[in-house]
Amino acid sequence: MNHFARRTAAGSAAVLAAAGLLFAAGCSEENKDKAKDAVASVTSAVGAPGGTSTTEPGGMTTTPGSETTSGSETTSGSATTSGAAGESTSVSTPNGDITISGEIYKKYKAAGGASSPLGAPEEAQESGPDGGEYQDFTGGTIYWSKDSGAHIVWGAIREAWEENGGANGTLGYPTSDEKDITGGKQSDFTGGTITWVNGVTTVTPK
Repeated sequence: MNHFARRTAAGSAAVLAAAGLLFAAGCSEENKDKAKDAVASVTSAVGAPGGTSTTEPGGMTTTPGSETTSGSETTSGSATTSGAAGESTSVSTPNGDITISGEIYKKYKAAGGASSPLGAPEEAQESGPDGGEYQDFTGGTIYWSKDSGAHIVWGAIREAWEENGGANGTLGYPTSDEKDITGGKQSDFTGGTITWVNGVTTVTPK
């Protein structure tokens, strides 16, 4: 701050001195030209340090001691996207990145995602009967159809369901998640019910 003040005061004095030369030069054109040159030289020397700013091609403004650059920064890497097919996410697994999307992703997300008992996906989504879809996870399977919606099947009930043909069997798609009943669990399907009570699994067709 003190250096700047001294330079300003000295510069002002130099400009006044140069102006005095111009006045003293009288009417001689040669003397006038010399005095003008002196004034221009002093003014240039005073204005240059510390306070100039220049605008460079592309819009970057640079001021000595302070640089401002205009631009934008784009960061990619978000796992979740939104598009015409609905929300989706990609999960890194030992088998590579596996995508979960649409109604199955919504159900997976609502259940708690990879931190839930479902865990990570084991494979990509596959097509089921009648336009449905399903995806296997380390802890269970999510099945979806237009008529039944998306539901989770796992554990002993899942095993019994698959033994009876799964969605392609007489039980068809699940119409509920596994729910608590007296002594155990129950899942409902379009074609019947499977219960697990006191360690015993029972399939009851409609």
